Amino acid sequence: VQLVESGGGLVQPGGSLTLSCTGSGFTFSLVSMSWARQAPGKALEWISGIDRDGVKTHYSDSVKGRSSISRDNNKNTVTLQMNSLKPEDTAVYYCVLGWGRQGSRGQGTLVTVSA
Repeated sequence: VQLVESGGGLVQPGGSLTLSCTGSGFTFSLVSMSWARQAPGKALEWISGIDRDGVKTHYSDSVKGRSSISRDNNKNTVTLQMNSLKPEDTAVYYCVLGWGRQGSRGQGTLVTVSA
């Protein structure tokens, strides 16, 4: 299993960012996928999940209304669009295999929200 995240960076408060993850080494279209994040000094937090067909999605309260998860099973990618970013969104964001935060994950991509 390999998961590679991209799209992180420095963004100003109120800005937007799109994170992408490409999966390989497994049948991408047969599994749910999630995004989780870990802020400095804090535990890993699950923030969003999408079922294998891209029909069912779910968000944590911390990102609900500001984020949208989607996937392209033809390209083995899952994407998280984040809007209205806040300094407290600063974290390393991980793509996670399955629904939840416990599955295999990539190396992560750092998102820093700062003026």
